[in-house]
Amino acid sequence: MPSPKSAAPRAEHRWPAVVGLLVALALYATLPGAFLPLLRYSVIAMGLIMLIPLLVLNPRQMHHETRWSRSLSTAQALLLVTANEVALVQLVMLLTGGDEDGRALLLASLQVWVTNVIAFALVYWEMDRGGPVARWHRTRTDLPLADFRFPQDEDHDAVEEVAGRSSVRSDWVASFGDYLYFSLSNSMAFSPTDTMPLSHRAKAFMGLESFGGFVLLALVIARAVSLLG
Repeated sequence: MPSPKSAAPRAEHRWPAVVGLLVALALYATLPGAFLPLLRYSVIAMGLIMLIPLLVLNPRQMHHETRWSRSLSTAQALLLVTANEVALVQLVMLLTGGDEDGRALLLASLQVWVTNVIAFALVYWEMDRGGPVARWHRTRTDLPLADFRFPQDEDHDAVEEVAGRSSVRSDWVASFGDYLYFSLSNSMAFSPTDTMPLSHRAKAFMGLESFGGFVLLALVIARAVSLLG
């Protein structure tokens, strides 16, 4: 049986996700000027404005949640994903056009790819099991159904030194770093690695991330070959 939540109050630290968001916004902001500057700066301004009330509510740790804060944080992650997908489409058009500076486009490709990894990590972090506040504060029997299955969720019957880190034995809870890692591995492997999607929406988001990463890699390799040639 899963162990109950510990008596001492626990909460996920706010700042790893904030740093990830700020890095993604910075990468998005420094894309070449050809990437729809009005849209980019509008998205950056909206992302930062949306962050302010979330920091006021949970400045250091994720203890509190309201209906508006949950909607706002989810909208913030989806905004970044959507905006970066627009940049990805434009990047594909520029890479296949052949008229732009090839080296600048290769750097922009890296920026779009890294932003994509962080943006999808934020979506997964907000989506799974009711979000970061619910995962850390609710008992497991009260959590919404999981969107992702981590290795720790099934290691309780492994050898002792492995089982000790399982969700059942240690009451392990996924944090932003876990979602960032599997977003990175999904974007590089173009498929799930150690974390499995369980819901239709999880599969849709992971499929979209993998497809974007595959298209981008194929075009970047093709463009790099043409530059070397």
